[in-house]
Amino acid sequence: MTTLTILIENTKPEGSKLIAEHGLSIFVETERTKFIFDCGHTGAAFDNAKILGVDLRGIKIVALSHSHYDHAGGFPKLLNTAQIETLYTGENFWEEKFSNETYRGCGFDKNFLAEKNIEQKICRDVIELEETARLIGNFKRRYDFETIPKKFVRGNNKIPDDFSDEIILVLREGDGLAIVTACAHSGILNIVADVRERFSLPVYSVIGGLHLTGATSERISRTLDELKILGVKKILPCHCSGEKFMNNFNDRISTGSVIKIN
Repeated sequence: MTTLTILIENTKPEGSKLIAEHGLSIFVETERTKFIFDCGHTGAAFDNAKILGVDLRGIKIVALSHSHYDHAGGFPKLLNTAQIETLYTGENFWEEKFSNETYRGCGFDKNFLAEKNIEQKICRDVIELEETARLIGNFKRRYDFETIPKKFVRGNNKIPDDFSDEIILVLREGDGLAIVTACAHSGILNIVADVRERFSLPVYSVIGGLHLTGATSERISRTLDELKILGVKKILPCHCSGEKFMNNFNDRISTGSVIKIN
């Protein structure tokens, strides 16, 4: 069994002492390993970990889904608690990111990793963390309507961001798979279809941010229809999925949520 503890997300339970912020960080515990998937924006995720009773001191591995500030910005603060040895990213992680003209990058660079003696491992396709947990990148684009907003640009020349740095987490779930996605900038249908094809296994669950904030009702309806066709049985949306999309579900993720995957 794998357990996901949401260390930070946009929302929190009413009256909770936990901190919520625009971002995402998940503590992942499988039967063989423990690691952090994304670090939120400010590092408040790791203050929440103390409240939640999550001990981060033995964590050696972090995976950052992409280099936007709300997923990677909290990484330096984690080093105050955990002696991280390996950081997993997608390729092109160090290209600076912008939303229109506003900087939206992680706030640190590869020199920072060198100073801290942290090894970077780049996931260009599939990296196995252990038998039931893999990182995946480099997704085929199959669904033309899953477009990336033009405001997202990268690099010195501000070229359109194709989010080639985006990686996701794939976990074993029974005789199939569960997908944990931080933002799904590449398109959740593109991601699910690609994972199904690569592993020749069904995808039962989709968990995390689906970046459908501001999506039209037509796109949301089509996305839901296509996810059913692809065989997805459970969707737990959060972060950037958008209220209009999340209103289709009774179960939602918030800061402090604990999700069990068998």
